[in-house]
Amino acid sequence: MNQIALPLDWPVADRDEDFIVSRANQAAFDHFKRWSLWPVMATLLTGPRKSGRSLLGRIVARKTGGRLFDNAEDHEEEALFHAWNDAQERRRPLILVADAAPPAWKVVLPDLRSRLAATPHVEIEQPDDALLGDLIVTLLGQRGVVTPPEVTEFIVPRIERSYVAVLQVVEALDRAMLSRHRRMTVPMARTALADAGLIRRARNQA
Repeated sequence: MNQIALPLDWPVADRDEDFIVSRANQAAFDHFKRWSLWPVMATLLTGPRKSGRSLLGRIVARKTGGRLFDNAEDHEEEALFHAWNDAQERRRPLILVADAAPPAWKVVLPDLRSRLAATPHVEIEQPDDALLGDLIVTLLGQRGVVTPPEVTEFIVPRIERSYVAVLQVVEALDRAMLSRHRRMTVPMARTALADAGLIRRARNQA
């Protein structure tokens, strides 16, 4: 499976091998691999917060000599308009990362609005089960925590399917490991996540 980076707060990652490709982001990943064939040298990339959209944009911009506008809806529209034109002239990608595409993203400048209408849009979806497990293992591994397979098998069916939930799980498990100084086990994970309100506490648990 190809890998390039995903949603991180700790540490901030930019390495290709850190991005875990799954069904949730395969379409976006494949689209950026074909950037040299784009008829319009720009792409609007959307997806849930913490889904790795900014990280994917940084990697693509670095590899292609393109330009990234993260949280594009917060930038001056005139600057986005000129960047879009410049990308076409230079034949280098412009990556616009935003929460949503127009019309949900309200664009006032008519010239920018028309250019965004002609810009391809790709979206990262909420994580599938395989990606949830891989992210938990990867993010804990970056903190020096080894996660046995049985722990992720226990966690994945019990947590919310979101990137934010993954980060909350990682924080809770990391805190538990720091305070208990033991290897990660299913009972430890169960207690830590129940205490954090991330899974239901078992009836026979104190």
